[in-house]
This record gives sequence, structure tokens and C-alpha cells, in this order.
Amino acid sequence: MTLGDVRTTRWTSAELFAATLRGEPSVVHGLGDQPSVVPSNRWAQDADDTDVELLSRCVGPTLDVGCGPGRMTHALALMGARALGLDVIEEAVAQTRARGGSAIVRDVFHRVPGEGRWGTVLLADGNIGIGGDPVRLLRRAADLLCADGRVVLDLAPPGNGLARQLLRLEVGDRVSEPFAWGVLAPEALPQAAALAGFRVVEVRREGSRWFGLLQRRRLRP
Repeated sequence: MTLGDVRTTRWTSAELFAATLRGEPSVVHGLGDQPSVVPSNRWAQDADDTDVELLSRCVGPTLDVGCGPGRMTHALALMGARALGLDVIEEAVAQTRARGGSAIVRDVFHRVPGEGRWGTVLLADGNIGIGGDPVRLLRRAADLLCADGRVVLDLAPPGNGLARQLLRLEVGDRVSEPFAWGVLAPEALPQAAALAGFRVVEVRREGSRWFGLLQRRRLRP
């Protein structure tokens, strides 16, 4: 199926992400020249060693933004951390709760419990892309964090810079309306972090994944 074959019926990305989380095979258009398979099977599994390495950077109460089916939220709870998952998709929150994590249906750009008191904002699995503007999302993270809070995030591979993309999700014969998604790679992280009031503490590669750790800049007296 090509996008030229899309039927006139319109689907939201949230509707099709819910179908993806229920196990329906799906691909996303717009990340490259060819459709990319959505790795929903990996999201549904327990956190692996690479995930745990990322989570070891989380300090204090942690907000898992875009928690999906909750593998990270659940893993944090098993590590003894206070963690709350956020997702706009009810299916994602239901799955997170079913596996033992705490989660609520909420847009990160709307009012969030505990604003200004979170120790870490977690943006795993490329969730820095939420909303299509990584700098705006980091600024929102700064609002959610305590004075010495941090952001722990997955990054795109080097060479992808800072970009805004329009994507479509395809599940069977259904294709979503376009939705904005952001990309942030290691070489663009210092500038994006500075614009949002953070400094880069660490950039690390683990296998095929790149991680970043940002710390809020302290205001001068």
C-alpha cells in the first residue's frame, strides 16, 4: 500500500497508535525514504539491559512522558522509584496500569500533577519528538522539574540534527492524518538544551541507541 492508495476515511494518530498497542502490525511514513516498522513488540516486553542503563540516570520522582504500554514506568517502580506515566492514548495507560505501573491519560502540554516538583522527566524511545518541536518540549520539561531536575532522553543517531517532520501511521488499510514529530540528534543537543535552560551532562552510546542527560541550569542570584 502506498499513501496514494489511502482511502477517504480519516483516522487520527491516537486511534491508530491504540490499534498498534493492541498488537496490530503498523508502519510509519515520513522518517525516511521507506516506511519504518513500529517496534510495538519491543515496547510490550519488559525493560532490557539497555533500558535499565538509561533508567539508572533517573533521580527522584520520575515522569515518563509518552509511556506507551509502560515498560519503563514499570521498570522504574521495580527499581524502587516513584514513577508516573503520561500518555494521550487510553490504551497505553490501561496497559501500563495492567503491568503494575502508575499512569494517567494526559497531554504533557496540559496541566500535570506535581508540576515543578519532579526530579526527572524521561523521554524514552524517541519521545523528544512529541509535539514536533524538541526545544518546546524541553522548555515544558523545565516547567515540570524541580530546581535541580534533569531530563533523560533517547536521541536520534548522529547526523540527523534538529528537525521537524510530518508523519503518518499506517495500520492495515488505515492511514492516519499527518502529525508533527521532532528529531534531535547528539550534535544538535547542546544548542537545543541551552535554548530550553539546560546543560548537557552526558551523551552516551549503548549498542544502537544514543542517550542524553540534561541538567537544569541554576539561575544566578
